[in-house]
Amino acid sequence: MENNTKKTRSYWLIFIASAVVFFLLGLLATSIVSRKAEKEYVYKPLVDIDQTESRNEVWGKNFPRQYESYMRTADTSFRSKYNGAALIDMLAVNPRMVVLWSGYAFSRDYTQGRGHYYSIIDIHETLRVGAPVEGTPSNQPNTCWTCKGPDVPRLMSQTSPAEFYSGTWDTKGAEVLNSVGCADCHDAKTMDLIITRPALVEAFDRMGKDISQATHQEMRSLVCAQCHVEYYFSKDIVEGVSYVVFPWDNGFTCEDIEKYFDDINFTDWTHGVSKAPMLKAQHPEYETFQMGIHGQRGVACADCHMPYKSEGGQKFSDHHVQSPLNNIANSCQVCHREETATLLENVYERQDKIIENRNALEILLVRAHVEAKKAWDLGANENEMQPILQDIRKAQWRWDFVAASHGASFHAPIEMLRILGNGIAIAQEARIKLAKLFVSKGFNGEVPYPDISTKAKAQQFIGLDMDKLRADKEVSLKTTVAAWIQQAEK
Repeated sequence: MENNTKKTRSYWLIFIASAVVFFLLGLLATSIVSRKAEKEYVYKPLVDIDQTESRNEVWGKNFPRQYESYMRTADTSFRSKYNGAALIDMLAVNPRMVVLWSGYAFSRDYTQGRGHYYSIIDIHETLRVGAPVEGTPSNQPNTCWTCKGPDVPRLMSQTSPAEFYSGTWDTKGAEVLNSVGCADCHDAKTMDLIITRPALVEAFDRMGKDISQATHQEMRSLVCAQCHVEYYFSKDIVEGVSYVVFPWDNGFTCEDIEKYFDDINFTDWTHGVSKAPMLKAQHPEYETFQMGIHGQRGVACADCHMPYKSEGGQKFSDHHVQSPLNNIANSCQVCHREETATLLENVYERQDKIIENRNALEILLVRAHVEAKKAWDLGANENEMQPILQDIRKAQWRWDFVAASHGASFHAPIEMLRILGNGIAIAQEARIKLAKLFVSKGFNGEVPYPDISTKAKAQQFIGLDMDKLRADKEVSLKTTVAAWIQQAEK
């Protein structure tokens, strides 16, 4: 009797276990079938897209997940210790920059950039492109639109890059109104990554490299390198045209690029205080990224700034391009096992130490510019000033190469500290030469450091009429820019 009871219990246990297993297998099979069906549905194109289609929302009909994540670049709520997704007035944060860029448009306005969603809005609103109205053109060329959106390759394909670059910035305002998006980086038929800006291809050609042979992993950085690089506007390629050139012929380092500019005797502008022939670094992020451990190990920009995510049966790149610090779980922690707080601390430690040296170099540079002006006032001549002004140019180029390279203090901290260290040494050398020059002119006093404790005081110090610049801009936005938008909506 007892044996029969045990057998019965065993049968029931086997039956229940089998039922559970069959139930779980059924769920798994249903999930697989469901995801396969979803996959088929997702990749079924709803509209035909031509490569010249600039409207991101049209591409989004075929690729809704990518488009929805792209639209999140409109979110400006994230702030890290130094940057983030918000529009930050960097001149207000650091008024020394106003003096360092005296005589250059950045002294008027320099903000921490927002997401790709804002690329057109932000260039409309910046004071750097002037305030075009009827009869008064912009102070900048059409070249300034080059990285602002997919209307640019569309317009270039209709004529030529040189034709696109020609003319003042306001003359193509009605034609460039779609923000950075799909057609900037993707082939419309295959969705493969593509290069749409000629300057990158031309730079590779000059280096003897065939960019068409780049691997998919390399392309996941190169599409970013179309814009997130050092560049300048050459007047020597097509007469009367500000042609975009990446100065990589000698290599990617700070010194390689400096040599390129020195060899062609290039100057971005003459400094408003010291009269030094200056270079302005743009944003050499691709260059500096390669100098750090992640770049050297083959990590791509997209690995951290657009990490893969999965929804339903789909794995795709998150097109919410942003700081990895706002998405540590999907970026850093894919490879690193440390806790979020530890990883954040690691990043901020590097940034803190580089900012410390950067601030020291900034103060030296402000002093050097002001002291150079004093030397001119004391009657110094060109021959006496030339070596001093060259030192100022070299020191500030090193500062700017670091300051303008967003993320460089994390991407390549060792290299950034080396560059800043060299910049400090060169700036000190300039001030030693100035001190000797002062003695030769009979001046033994100290040149006072200007009161540039606020952005307004710094802009007043270098002679900017900010009230007029802002008033002119407001009129331009309400008339010229409003007309561009109205025309595009027709």
